[in-house]
Amino acid sequence: MKFPDFTILDNNIRMLLLVFVIIAIVGMFRKWLSKHIASMLFIPIQQRWTSVEKQQFTGLIIKPLGRFLAVLISILAIGRLNFPTSFIFNFYGLSTEMILHAVGKCLILIYFIWVVQSFIDFIALVLDINAKATKDKGDDQLIVFFRDFVKAIIYIIGVLFILKIGFRVDVGALLTGLSIVGAALALAAKESIENLIASFIIFFDKPFFTGDVVKVNSVSGTVEHIGLRSTRIRTNDQTLVSVPNKQMVDGIVDNWSMRSSRRAEFKIEISNTGKTFNIEQFIATIKSFLENKKPVVTKYTAFITDFNKSSVTVTVEYFTIPFEMDDFLVVKQQTAICIKEALEAHQLKMANPTTDINIFNSDSGSAAPVSSSII
Repeated sequence: MKFPDFTILDNNIRMLLLVFVIIAIVGMFRKWLSKHIASMLFIPIQQRWTSVEKQQFTGLIIKPLGRFLAVLISILAIGRLNFPTSFIFNFYGLSTEMILHAVGKCLILIYFIWVVQSFIDFIALVLDINAKATKDKGDDQLIVFFRDFVKAIIYIIGVLFILKIGFRVDVGALLTGLSIVGAALALAAKESIENLIASFIIFFDKPFFTGDVVKVNSVSGTVEHIGLRSTRIRTNDQTLVSVPNKQMVDGIVDNWSMRSSRRAEFKIEISNTGKTFNIEQFIATIKSFLENKKPVVTKYTAFITDFNKSSVTVTVEYFTIPFEMDDFLVVKQQTAICIKEALEAHQLKMANPTTDINIFNSDSGSAAPVSSSII
């Protein structure tokens, strides 16, 4: 008998070597093979979406496709071998041969689901590129939401296929049984279902978008991610807070990013020792400064709003375009400096706070009010 015809574990050496060579070749050329298949798949994609680069597609597809091909070809090659009779024994009513066949099918399905998931990521990437070309922010977050939602559906279908093909489970009967259990689970997972429904409300009602600065309840910050269960907000302290979507829908959400303008106000209490003409000139100087700030300052007022025995209150209020906070603070600082310079130029002083002190005469019990200035 020739050497290749020797039998080891119910298989001749020739067949064992052939399977080993196939697996070795697939392992060595896995990346090269997946790269060329991905390049072929990209040809019709490029004709449909010219703005997508080839590297973006291959970067997502090569790794999962290469592993899927390696697992598929390896399992098919091993399946050509005879299962050794010495390895056959029962385990909880199942033979080892049946178990290994089921494991092989499950591995193929798992890596296939990974490939499908990568295609979903690529489609979401293409849609995201097109969405960013428009001004509507709703498209951007809608893509992320449906990408996660479709992935969840794919995982559920994948698990059902694994049970059906790998373990020969009657999926129809299983779903019927789960429908009864599902009712009980739905009651137990009431809050999770409410959060899921709330996520749909957020995406279709669009009260805020990813990147908006919002305040809900006691939490304020930038929206980083809107998921199926919760919304993640990056606070000013750089902490990441997860707020259930139900609270985002039921609570009062103040979307600071959607404001039409920013408001600032100064209350200047001027001492009564200042002359009326100087106060009028002071107000005119502030108005002139704000007028020169247009179109950054969209609207402004500067009037005497209060008058008492110790001070004259001038209220300066203005609105700016809804730009970033740093730019808003720059304008506010410039306005504050202008107010201080105008006070100095028109020889006006800030009023000192006063407190009324009542002194009681112990003999008569009458009170004599005395005004005392506290600096």
